[in-house]
Amino acid sequence: MEAFISGLDQLFQPAVLLAIVIGSVGGVAIGAVPGIGPAIAIAILLPATVFLDDLVSLVLLLGVYGSSMYGGAIPAILINTPGTPVNALTTYDGYAMTKRGEASRALSIAYSASFLGAFFSISMALLALFAFGPYLRDLGALFGQRDILMAAVLGGVLLVAAHKQNMGIAAMLFGFGFLISVIGRQTTRKIDRYTFDVEYLYSGFNLIVVIVGIFALSQAMNLMTGKDDDPPPARVTGGVLRGFTELGRRKVVALISAMYGTLMGIIPGVGEFVAQFFSYSTARSLSKEPSRFGHGSPEGLIASEASNNAVPAAAMIPLLALGVPGEALTAMMMVVFFDAGIKPGPDIFDNHPDFLFSLFTALLIINVLVVVTLIFSTRFIAKMIYIPNRFLGAMIMLLAFVGVYSIRNSLADCVFAVAFGFIGFILRRLEWPLVPIVLGLVLGSIITQRLTAGAGQIKIAADFINRPVSGTLFAAIIAVLAYIVWHSVSKSKRIEQ
Repeated sequence: MEAFISGLDQLFQPAVLLAIVIGSVGGVAIGAVPGIGPAIAIAILLPATVFLDDLVSLVLLLGVYGSSMYGGAIPAILINTPGTPVNALTTYDGYAMTKRGEASRALSIAYSASFLGAFFSISMALLALFAFGPYLRDLGALFGQRDILMAAVLGGVLLVAAHKQNMGIAAMLFGFGFLISVIGRQTTRKIDRYTFDVEYLYSGFNLIVVIVGIFALSQAMNLMTGKDDDPPPARVTGGVLRGFTELGRRKVVALISAMYGTLMGIIPGVGEFVAQFFSYSTARSLSKEPSRFGHGSPEGLIASEASNNAVPAAAMIPLLALGVPGEALTAMMMVVFFDAGIKPGPDIFDNHPDFLFSLFTALLIINVLVVVTLIFSTRFIAKMIYIPNRFLGAMIMLLAFVGVYSIRNSLADCVFAVAFGFIGFILRRLEWPLVPIVLGLVLGSIITQRLTAGAGQIKIAADFINRPVSGTLFAAIIAVLAYIVWHSVSKSKRIEQ
């Protein structure tokens, strides 16, 4: 309780509260503009967080992360164009309801389902901190260097498994990110790795530079080389509040979807898409009218929005408990932890419990603030749909360059950001995923650090898995690898037939 009160004291500082408001409202606006999304917005904001207080930086990014999916539902429902990638499933039933003249009802259901999913996930996290907080600090004794190493390896394997249709591509891109992570001078042994006597590379690639290039600049190039298509007109009429009562009539679907989102958020490398798939499939199987799914079913809309908004809070758990980011956005937030001198992992429960309560309480406030904002401003936010793509791309590029240059006042950073931007642009055109590169970069750093730290303890290969936690994680890795092999063999057999 003392940690909770201390966390509230930190949270209710003027700068932190201002960051919550800016992140929440800004995240909704960013989500409502097709083509940006939270990853690009956070990539642009990361350089600025270097100059901000650690808690202010994190709640600002959490605000964008937690609220962008609310905003992303607006264009998905009104013009059949998802504001963020995870709102793609929302178009199935949301836009069909709009064509029936039920745009306000669809938006209201989306908002209420999103809030329920987020509230459920945050409540579970806070309950765990309250109930098990005194025991979580003992996790530090269970997790050694080899255990964190195995957790990071498991995160990479799960990431590859999550890309069912592109496992080979995901593995290759993860390996590329891993390769980037080892570039630089290894300080303890004074070994230069792939630096080629280039002075800039002695310190390795700055994670922020890579992220801004891969996500922000690549999307700016994509928007500037595309067409400025005018979306069809869509009007929001009637009260947005009137559909909130529908959630109570479909509470079983809503709760199951929130649970799926929470569970999939905890598992590294899985995220919103898998949560939505399970939620939508389960909701359809439980529905009395499964034929309506994809044609304007409120249950389908609830399943999509409740599950994807339950993921952000849950995705913080593997980051905080193990120091292993579950996906790209939490990997970006890890940069802020490093800059603040806070080491994510089991020790955080003992060293910074008040900080944990501040983060999850901030997430709860963010979601309440977002819903209140949307009730009164949906009509105005919906107009952001009509911003021209090329103008949007130019603004993203300008902000990205300003942010990258401000980190170290280095033109070399801008040049390398452009290089990674071209890589991301090519990958987008090939429709290959960008997330494996970032996770390969982050998890690669964790793996190499743990290998170096535990080098003196490792005598034989079995030493990697001779502890209960590392042995369990190794068994999970083998199980996932067996699934990948089985899936690949089954797919090849289907192709042959």
